Amino acid sequence: MPVDHYENFPVASILLPRRLVPAVEAIYAFARTADDIADEGDASGPERLAALSAYEAALDAIGRGEHQRDTLFRRLAEVIAQYKLPLQPFYDLLSAFKQDVGTKRYANFELLLDYCRRSANPVGLLMLSLYGAVDEANVRDSDAICSALQLINFLQDVGIDRQKDRIYIPMDDLQRFGVAPEELDKHNTGGNWRPLMAFEVARARALMHSGAPLARRLPGRIGWELRLIIQGGLRILEEIEKVDYDVFNQRPQLKMLDWMAILWRAVRM
Repeated sequence: MPVDHYENFPVASILLPRRLVPAVEAIYAFARTADDIADEGDASGPERLAALSAYEAALDAIGRGEHQRDTLFRRLAEVIAQYKLPLQPFYDLLSAFKQDVGTKRYANFELLLDYCRRSANPVGLLMLSLYGAVDEANVRDSDAICSALQLINFLQDVGIDRQKDRIYIPMDDLQRFGVAPEELDKHNTGGNWRPLMAFEVARARALMHSGAPLARRLPGRIGWELRLIIQGGLRILEEIEKVDYDVFNQRPQLKMLDWMAILWRAVRM
């Protein structure tokens, strides 16, 4: 499907085996459209939750083996059956999207990580399932990579999320560094903003490095795909540092020179 949203990381790169492209597209279509229900348009909160509940009902029907009339869910049901994918990751994604409708703040990092566990980690688990590479160590490292990518996305999108009345920097971190939530509205990068962001960047980087062994452990295309994804995430963190943490006025985006550096670093891994 066409990707209408700007994304730093490829949805299905040239490294993805052609046989898996339809499966990845079906999973992406489910996640993307459900995420848009939670985030886009002018629907009310109850309307968004009702639409997401309809997605859950469709998953229930898929679990019962019922025929799906909607093209999106029919394709998804075929992929789930073909690759024997677990349904729980899809429910977890919907749980996170529902949470987005009502939860605008996170009191601490543990609660934010729990959100990442449901909003990002399921995608990694599904990819491991498509490749037949699910085991305890692989899932642990995949979770670290996916959560790190989600945190990196939050850090580069502080200004965009604030326009939606969302703050994904833990509130106790803001308090500890003496940064009032109102300062995000003013795009104030003075005071303790930079030390706060430096702390958040370092934590996301450490989490990414903790999962990086997965890319060296998995063979072939999936290993190379992961290397590029890991290095892409790390590169975004460098870009955040390069603009001195002013993500309000200079949102990091990967350009051609960045991708050349990412490719070189992936080879060196």
